[in-house]
Amino acid sequence: MQDQKQDQEENKKQPETEEKEEKAVSLKESEFLQLKEEADKAKVYWDRLLRLQADFDNTRKRMDREKQDFVKFANEGIILELLNILDDLERTLELAESKHQDLPAFLKGVEMILSHLYEMLKEYGIKPIEAEGKLFDPNYHEALMQAENKDVPEHTILEELQKGYLLNDRVIRTAKVKVSKK
Repeated sequence: MQDQKQDQEENKKQPETEEKEEKAVSLKESEFLQLKEEADKAKVYWDRLLRLQADFDNTRKRMDREKQDFVKFANEGIILELLNILDDLERTLELAESKHQDLPAFLKGVEMILSHLYEMLKEYGIKPIEAEGKLFDPNYHEALMQAENKDVPEHTILEELQKGYLLNDRVIRTAKVKVSKK
């Protein structure tokens, strides 16, 4: 018994980091060739996997760059059209500053510019919210004032203080209105 205890103590004292001996395994040649063939396939698949991963990463990075560029320049078309309208307004202002006395022509020019602006907004899916004379709808209107009026039903919009707009049927700005009350 004492010999067993000594052996156990000696085993405990030996470092656990001893290198294990490499064992030789004998295989049939066909098994060895099959294993070698499967190892070669695994190496090819691993290489393909690494290349696909790199391609995926490059594609993701390219798409991120394209998305950032799209966001950065998405409004370019509408801005170019607004610049044309701005040019028209500047020319009209220069005409007014030159003390040209033809007020009807001046007003006609401003009306044409306004019409051009409304057409441009319409092309981009923007349309005004109809308000005056309609029933108040908190989804489309924001009541800023109330006024007593017995001639119209309660919650009827009496006056539009600021126009509201829809972008492709989604409210981008509510109409600011004065609403009737009894």
